Amino acid sequence: MWGYSKFGSCRLGTLPLGDSMAKKPVLRHEWIEVLYSESHWSLLHSLRCETAQLMEPLQRANLSCIVHGSIARGDVSPTSDIDVFIPNPPMSAIVELVLERAGLNISRRWIVQATPSYVVKAYIEVGDTRSISFPLIKLRRVERDFYKFGGELTLQDLRFEKRVPGVDKRLMLVEPTRRGHVESSIIGHEEVVASILGIGVDVIRDRVRALMRRDAVGRTGVFVSRELTTTEGFEAVFRRMANSNPAMRRRLRTIDG
Repeated sequence: MWGYSKFGSCRLGTLPLGDSMAKKPVLRHEWIEVLYSESHWSLLHSLRCETAQLMEPLQRANLSCIVHGSIARGDVSPTSDIDVFIPNPPMSAIVELVLERAGLNISRRWIVQATPSYVVKAYIEVGDTRSISFPLIKLRRVERDFYKFGGELTLQDLRFEKRVPGVDKRLMLVEPTRRGHVESSIIGHEEVVASILGIGVDVIRDRVRALMRRDAVGRTGVFVSRELTTTEGFEAVFRRMANSNPAMRRRLRTIDG
């Protein structure tokens, strides 16, 4: 169990967390301090307990996994999803068996490729707000660094109550503090942010371009999204899709490690 300290609401000159959750990119360059309320610490604690329930059976089966996003950074909201990711491509049948034996009911399964050049991933939904995902082929470096961009934690990190810096969908760098976090725009500071997060600056620039474009033209959907039936397996469906999809076949030939 995690014992978070309890603090009051935000002081004068700080930004209440609820007001900081807009998803549009933010261009301001000054940093703003956000103090967490008692209810915020309680929500973070609850979400992390749920996250551990997903990660523990995977880790026991030697399926190394991470949680990424706001749960890793700490800047959660009541609408935060729990996204657990297995970086190294596993056998999907083993993942599903582990979840079923842990009493976790699978509600939906689908294959997603965000863009023609991006890795193809499997998603397993457990309830409405919890999912486990994994690549169906080996990740490239920039694809692996995407998770570090948003902030990621292992199960052991969760148990030690760790929080890490990461960038949210507003392109704000969220850096945890004892009483909450400080945040600042990454635009114009890409090299500094890359150093803080320990990833390549090309990843930072790529995410800035993608999210700025999304803000300008709106969501354009994903390149491939294919829901599986109850009788289909991820690998078999992926092979059939790759046979008929030239972009998927090209992606299979561009693994750089």
